[in-house]
Amino acid sequence: MGHPAELNSATLAMLIALVRKHTGITMSERKSILLQGRLRPRMRALQIATYEEYMALVERGGAEVFRFIDLVTTNDTLFFRTPAVWNHFAQYFLPQWHALNLGRPARIWSAAAASGEEAYSIAMLCEEFQAREPAFRYEILATDISQEILVKARAGQYGGRSVERIQQSHPRMFGKYMVDTGGGGARVAEALKRHLTFGAHNLMQPMLHEAPFDIVFLRNVLIYFADDVSEVILRQVGASMKPGATLVLGESESIVRIKTVFKFEEPLIYSRSDGEAA
Repeated sequence: MGHPAELNSATLAMLIALVRKHTGITMSERKSILLQGRLRPRMRALQIATYEEYMALVERGGAEVFRFIDLVTTNDTLFFRTPAVWNHFAQYFLPQWHALNLGRPARIWSAAAASGEEAYSIAMLCEEFQAREPAFRYEILATDISQEILVKARAGQYGGRSVERIQQSHPRMFGKYMVDTGGGGARVAEALKRHLTFGAHNLMQPMLHEAPFDIVFLRNVLIYFADDVSEVILRQVGASMKPGATLVLGESESIVRIKTVFKFEEPLIYSRSDGEAA
């Protein structure tokens, strides 16, 4: 069988609509090459010659929907990405939260966790804080829409740029919480996983969890969505947070155009207000 056909503009528009339907992500026509590069190997494996035929398979539902989501979502993350966020979390959020909430665990959500580096970064800083404040307890939920990337996140096995960056930026953390597996690879120490749960979640859907969160990391996510979808996501996220809880966004994101329950505190940091979206 030869290569799948090129994407024409009409088929690309249908494909972009299918991506938005299943993920909420708004792609521009400039993503044509990216989509072809992601989908062609899968189409060849299925011996499907046209994008229309592949889209029809996805539309029938079942396991291929999840495979499609895995293929079209981008999962790029690093340990301790954006230092200002981690300085705020370690030096301000954790001490302040602990002083006001003795007796219950901090509930932390790493939304759109991708391959898990963010969630494990959170866990490392929580462990460091607990070493100074033994009464501190915490629970981290890390979610992503991609089932495939969650397998990698649970495994906690890393290599390449991800390992190089943490070795350079946080050598002590690397030595304490990661195990060098040779060849430029490393795995997260099992002890770091004790308070961490991974699960699949679509951000456009309600978070069906028993207790609201004290802080949510929703970083470098909203840049992929149109404002109307971002508003839905922020409504769902806000509904899963305690009043006054902290929301952390990515450095390229702004929610000033969107009706939300969040108020600006400082760059990248917002708090959930008590009232309705304003």
